[in-house]
Amino acid sequence: MVQITSQEIALFRSELAAYPEALKALDEIEDCEGDIEDAAISLALQVGQEPNTSENWLDGVAKRCRVAICESEFKEDLASGRLNKAYGHLVAAKVCPPILAGPVIIYVFKTGVNDFCEPLDYKLPIDSSS
Repeated sequence: MVQITSQEIALFRSELAAYPEALKALDEIEDCEGDIEDAAISLALQVGQEPNTSENWLDGVAKRCRVAICESEFKEDLASGRLNKAYGHLVAAKVCPPILAGPVIIYVFKTGVNDFCEPLDYKLPIDSSS
């Protein structure tokens, strides 16, 4: 379970002030006492998705967005705490509903961007014998 503090919520509000959907998500996170997973499930239900309530549901959503999140320029912004560019990029990529983009990027930021993106850093060896 990933939780954020009221101070972090305030910081993220200022960082994401240009995005009404992100602010709505932050309101929901605040209502869920900082629990990002609970808030994301509630938001998903509001937009007609049917998430299972098993542990790590948000992790699965984030993994479906991994390629967009881990593009080098946005990965660097997110790793540095500049959530606004990463949020805008994720919404533009249309890989998840805008209302869930906020919880996804906050989740990735809080759990560690580099660890999250590490699976994409592996390269398959090229078979030169063919």
